[in-house]
Amino acid sequence: MSPPRRLACALGLLAAGLFAACAQPSAMPPAPAPSNPVSSPCDAQPAQFALGRVLDAGLTEQLRARTGAERVRVVRPGEMVTMEFDGRRLTVELDAGGRVLKLRCG
Repeated sequence: MSPPRRLACALGLLAAGLFAACAQPSAMPPAPAPSNPVSSPCDAQPAQFALGRVLDAGLTEQLRARTGAERVRVVRPGEMVTMEFDGRRLTVELDAGGRVLKLRCG
C-alpha cells in the first residue's frame, strides 16, 4: 500500500471516529415503575395537639401511634437533615426549648 493511500485510509478512519463521537445517543426506554410503591400511612393531622408541648419519650410514642408512622425523626434548631421523602416517617421540628414547632410526614 502506498503512503498516500495509507494516509487517505487513516484520515477516513479518523473522520469516521469523529462523526461517531458526535452522534446522538439512542433514546433509552423509561425505567419501569417499581412493582411495590412505598405507601404513605403517616398522617400528621392527628398529631397537631402536640404543637407547643415539650417533647419527651412518652409524647414521641403517642405521636407515632396517632399518626400511623413507623418511626419519628426529631429535628432540633440548626440540625442538618436529609431531604429524602419517607412517607412512613413523622418529622417533628423543635424550638430551642424542646417544644414542638412543626409536625409533618416525610
